[in-house]
Amino acid sequence: MSTDPHLFPTARPVVLVPGHWLGGWAWDEVVRHLAADGVPASAVTLPGMDPEDPDRASRGLEDQAVHLEHLVAELAAASGPVVLVAHSGGNLPVMRVLGRRPELVAHVVWVDSGPQADGTIGAPDLPADVAESPLPPYDELGQQASLDGLTAQQLQRFRERAVPQPAAVLREALRLAGDGWRDLPATMVCCSLTSQDVQSMAEQGHPMMAPVTAVRDLELVDLPTGHWPQWSRPDDLAALLVERARRAAARG
Repeated sequence: MSTDPHLFPTARPVVLVPGHWLGGWAWDEVVRHLAADGVPASAVTLPGMDPEDPDRASRGLEDQAVHLEHLVAELAAASGPVVLVAHSGGNLPVMRVLGRRPELVAHVVWVDSGPQADGTIGAPDLPADVAESPLPPYDELGQQASLDGLTAQQLQRFRERAVPQPAAVLREALRLAGDGWRDLPATMVCCSLTSQDVQSMAEQGHPMMAPVTAVRDLELVDLPTGHWPQWSRPDDLAALLVERARRAAARG
């Protein structure tokens, strides 16, 4: 029997996709925890979110999805299907990849986010003359997403490193090429809403949560905190991801 660790990994690679205004740096603490537990991790800076890219403001959702798909395909070719993690608005490019290439993914984890329906637009009411959407003032942001658990130092770092979200990403409609993603093992990490809230909203057909009912193998896990658990509870979030990565490897 072969003992090649690449054929029998103890944990699947984890790909971490950040939400709006964020690059791969947003996952730094989680990546450190994963590395300490021997879990390979890649934190993604999506097209449009690199401040050094002179064309970043013109990047769209399709650009992000293609970039992510290529990365996931490379990792899957080397080590097997990955654990794909989507935080917040990162769920749209993740969904695009899941619709196209579900075979590349062993497990999906939505962090204070969830599955999205075909045709979903990030910001359908964004004015036509807006070229990009910067991080809003915190009093305004706090009305849209919970800031619970974040320190003053973390908020300052968020403000200093945030990159405006390209308008094309927010205006471009999600197009799912297939529905194989519905059969993937998946976890929703419920932070600013409880799992009971999510389940209730999904059963009532709330537009934001209705696609949850389409996922056939879904586990809802409560991690009470604000909308950015990778900062407020990085060790707990990482522990959950380690368990999913090992579980995915055990499934083969």
